[in-house]
Amino acid sequence: MDTNKQSGVRSQESGATLDHGRPRASGWKPRCALLAAFLLVAAAAVAADARKPTLEAIGNKVQCTCGCVAPLNQCPHFDCAQKAEIQAFIKKEIAEGKDEAAILQDLSARYGMQILSAPPARGFNLAVWILPSLGLLVGLALVVVIARRWKSKPADVPAPSSASLDPKVISAMEEEMKSTGIDR
Repeated sequence: MDTNKQSGVRSQESGATLDHGRPRASGWKPRCALLAAFLLVAAAAVAADARKPTLEAIGNKVQCTCGCVAPLNQCPHFDCAQKAEIQAFIKKEIAEGKDEAAILQDLSARYGMQILSAPPARGFNLAVWILPSLGLLVGLALVVVIARRWKSKPADVPAPSSASLDPKVISAMEEEMKSTGIDR
């Protein structure tokens, strides 16, 4: 049963209003599309800001060279000349528009690889990243093997029969037990 209205025809099956034979947008689909577009633009803006290097982010990834063995941002010396020099270098690199990877590469070229808090995961330094995980897996496998061996029942060892024992040894044991008072 269809009813005619001035703006269109109302269908009984779906309940949607038809304007000149075309279904009208129900409202939630365009809103979802608009929300998805907004979230995509917002995520792109956040990602663009996240790619910009900051002194704090780079300072946490490099060591201070004054000998304190602390990240640059956490150097405990109040007037650390090396800290000020490295921070000035990082600020200059940021002002030149370099990204974080290029700045870290320039720092390691200028001060050596020991300035990096974590070694790059390539070449021989890859062992620093792989060996702890490998050691953990080997240790876990060793624990599993040992636990399974402990869990398995040992083979039943038959008790020695009295026929296999020497009668002289048995009589000596009985005499010893009588002399000590254990034969009860």
